[in-house]
Amino acid sequence: MALQKHISNSYKSCDNTKDCYIAIIGSGSCAFAAAIKAAEEGAQVTMIESSETIGGTCVNTGCVPSKIFIRGAHIAYLQGHHDFHGLPLNTPHIDRKAMVAQQQEWVSHLRHAKYESILESNPGINMIRGMARFKNANTLLVSKVDGTEQEISADRIFVAAGANATRPDIPGLADTPYWTSTEALISEETPRHLIVLGGAVIALELAQAFRHLGADVTVIARSTLLSSESPEIGSGLKAVFESEGIRVMTHTSADKISHNKNVFSVRTNNGEVRGNQLLVATGRRPNTAALDLDKAGIKTNDRGAILIDDHMRTSVKNIYAAGDCSNQPQLVYVAAAAGTRAARNMLGDDSPIDLSIIPAVVFTSPQVATVGLSEQQANAQGLNVDSRMLDLENVPRALANFDTRGFVKLVADKNTGRIIGCQILAAESGEIIQTAALAIRHRMTTQELADQLFPYLTMVESLKLCAQTFYKDITQLSCCAG
Repeated sequence: MALQKHISNSYKSCDNTKDCYIAIIGSGSCAFAAAIKAAEEGAQVTMIESSETIGGTCVNTGCVPSKIFIRGAHIAYLQGHHDFHGLPLNTPHIDRKAMVAQQQEWVSHLRHAKYESILESNPGINMIRGMARFKNANTLLVSKVDGTEQEISADRIFVAAGANATRPDIPGLADTPYWTSTEALISEETPRHLIVLGGAVIALELAQAFRHLGADVTVIARSTLLSSESPEIGSGLKAVFESEGIRVMTHTSADKISHNKNVFSVRTNNGEVRGNQLLVATGRRPNTAALDLDKAGIKTNDRGAILIDDHMRTSVKNIYAAGDCSNQPQLVYVAAAAGTRAARNMLGDDSPIDLSIIPAVVFTSPQVATVGLSEQQANAQGLNVDSRMLDLENVPRALANFDTRGFVKLVADKNTGRIIGCQILAAESGEIIQTAALAIRHRMTTQELADQLFPYLTMVESLKLCAQTFYKDITQLSCCAG
């Protein structure tokens, strides 16, 4: 299909979707969700991608490769660290090159299945390669690799440009061959000693995975681990990391970094740390700096994130945005849901996104999973709450697994008993948290959750047991008491 078919000369109301032309900046999960829905509704779509590879962060350098890596590293670790009698412990020979090859093979497979094949089979979606920027509120300028420039005017413009790893302003860092998560995931060698800057999700997931492959690991965090979560989460995970031999330096800032003869030296307020590789995972910044948003009148916050409302509308009526380049939570499932709704709204629908209940998972071992309000967040909002925390020594499945690290915590309105939050540090908590999310969504009370039937010897039964602690001493119950 010729590109010109996708170009409109003037702003339209898009009452007739078949006459509506939509330009989308980006080709990740958010962008494709919008493109697929818009094309499904009859609109003509042009996607603009600046990199050689389509699909965005999740499939290429984020969710998919990281979870394959984390799972493989965990299996390697379990071979030498378990409590089951009769099963000999052993230290596996790890072929990191083979691990990366399999990982990237699946990245390629999923990229084709979920992105490239859609472009090949959907005549309503066209792709051009180049760097897009705004000329004005209705027009994009696309700079191509061959040096030419193309002007595109569209009825609607959707910005889904994603985000990239930030580099903190630490003296000396820019002159070193440090890793971001992208380089870490495709490294074919395991570092002898990996220094990790950061105390949030990406930093902790990769720090533990490399430890599970046998690296010495030091984590340097400016605050606590997962400082945005309940204090119990960070302290519990710190204890786990230290039990596995990871050095954790909290409330520590890096003042200067140097690299000499394959050795990184990180000077901190708590002393110097030396290692042969450095991973910087201190956050991600929206990819908006090169878009010339000011020429279209698009407002951003101080991080450069595009400000949008619950309909994904920007400050300009025909321009929408979503995903990691916006002020939404940087979660791929939020981005995809927002992309679909944005497409519907661009075509005249009224489809807000509800972000009041967002389950989130950190893929450490044990996993961290949260939804709703923590006790601290609820108190900050002036809510009168009650909470209970159940150690996993009280969960039969955890006992059978010989892994009682962690806890389940429920937060409830003290007056009504309605559940408003859940925080979990436990194996498989990512598989548990959606049950808690549904309980919050349906305004269940702790009593109602405690009265539900849960299958015995499952980790999700921990939610029922925790709910029961609001009313009784569960240590006095039989193993599967209702």
